[in-house]
Amino acid sequence: MPRPVTLAEHTLKIRSDNMNIVLASGSPRRRELLEMIGIKDFKIIADISDEPIIADITPEEQVAMLALKKARNVSKKCDKEDLVIAADTLVYIGKTPLEKPTSKENAADMLRMLSGKKHTVYTAVVVSRNKNSETAVEKTDVYFREVSEDEVIKYVETGEPMDKAGGYAAQGRAAMFIERIDGDFFTVMGFPICRLVQMLKKFGV
Repeated sequence: MPRPVTLAEHTLKIRSDNMNIVLASGSPRRRELLEMIGIKDFKIIADISDEPIIADITPEEQVAMLALKKARNVSKKCDKEDLVIAADTLVYIGKTPLEKPTSKENAADMLRMLSGKKHTVYTAVVVSRNKNSETAVEKTDVYFREVSEDEVIKYVETGEPMDKAGGYAAQGRAAMFIERIDGDFFTVMGFPICRLVQMLKKFGV
C-alpha cells in the first residue's frame, strides 16, 4: 500500500510546479475553511468589484457568473500557472435577493424578513488555472426561528451582519437564530467544502 503523502511533501510539489494557490477573496471565513482542509500556503488577492443583481436569470446563474468574474479578474494579476479559487454567496428569500447590508437599518430590515421563515443560500465556487476553469454551485435552505425586535437591534449593534450576504453569520452569534439547515453548512459559511475538494483534485491539488 502506498505511503500517504504528507502536507509538507504536497506543498513542495506545488512549489516545484511553479504554482501558487490564490484565494480571490478577502473573507476571513473562506481563508479559515481553506486552512481547515489543510491548505496553508496560499496567497490572498481579493476582488472587490461589485456587480448588480440581474433580474431575469436564476440565482444559480447569478452566483456562478459573479464567482467566475472574480476568478477572471484575479487571474489577470497572477502568473499563468497559479491556481485561483474564487467564490460568491447570495441569499434569497423567495425570489428576493439579500446582498450585504448597506447600513445598520438595512441589516435590521433583512433580519426582520428572515425571522420565522426559510431562506436559501447559494454559493458558487470557481477553480481556475491557465485558462482552464471549473464552476460549481451549491444551495442550502436555512430556517430561522422568530427573532424578536430586541434581538434584531442587539445583533445589528454587534457589527457582525455588515459584511455578510443576508446580514448574518451562521458561524457567529446568528447561530442562535437558526432552527435547522437543509444542506451543506459550509455553503452558508463561504465554501461548499466537499465539492471544492473534488474540484481541486482535478487540478492536481
